[in-house]
Amino acid sequence: MRLRTLVLFVVALSLAGGTAMLVRAFLAQKTAEVEAAPLARAAAPQKSVLVARGPITRGQILKPQDFSWQVWPEGGIDKNYIQTGTRTAEAFAGWVARDPFAPGEPISEAKIVAPGSRGFLAAALAPGMRAVSVPLTATSGISGFVFPGDKVDLLITHRVTSHTEGDHEAAETVLHDVRVIAVDQKLDSKNGEALVAHTATLEVTPKQSEVIAVAVEMGKLSLSLRSLAAAGDGSAAEGSADDGHGTFTLDSEVSQLLSKPGAAAEGITVLRGGAGKAG
Repeated sequence: MRLRTLVLFVVALSLAGGTAMLVRAFLAQKTAEVEAAPLARAAAPQKSVLVARGPITRGQILKPQDFSWQVWPEGGIDKNYIQTGTRTAEAFAGWVARDPFAPGEPISEAKIVAPGSRGFLAAALAPGMRAVSVPLTATSGISGFVFPGDKVDLLITHRVTSHTEGDHEAAETVLHDVRVIAVDQKLDSKNGEALVAHTATLEVTPKQSEVIAVAVEMGKLSLSLRSLAAAGDGSAAEGSADDGHGTFTLDSEVSQLLSKPGAAAEGITVLRGGAGKAG
């Protein structure tokens, strides 16, 4: 009797131990699954949207460096946001901001305007400014290397007539630091060469638009491309200070064969009586 009881006790103990091991293994498996679940979710592909790298002002002509890609919560992605895989940042080069953007704000096509679209020039113009187009040639347009967003000076070459000095050819800077907002050209993606534009559209004040209208009738217009460096930062060449006033150059300053206006004649001979004396 005692032997039977001992056998039953050993069998019960074995069953209890096996059950405990099974329960422990089951719990360990469930714990591993729970810990692995967040890792699996983190490994899922994340979506990114195009955002403003820095502040973008209204009317600013956009460049690829104005944008960056940023991971965005999937639940907060608006249908108007530009997502990775749809378009590149370079695709929006030359577009204009219809409204300002704060740094990190998602770019929405509803707030930018494509070149050639209705309202493009109106969006590019600052309040109170006007858009005026000027004719260009291969040389006057700097061989096609003036692009929207560049700053230029406007020069005119024309003939000056004087009753005392005769005719002189002159070049004059009539406008300084004018923003180009459009050109009828673009870089050729096939060979990378710039195409010569026939017109450039400038952003000017109402008074400056009148100056351009008269200058077009007076002579040949040319554009002078300005440096991206700000004036007064020490990067400008010596003698190139720009005080904002118009400057001019006469043909006599270019060629030494031409006499300067107002220059006194040399070697004057004074006649007294019948004798001559060199002065």
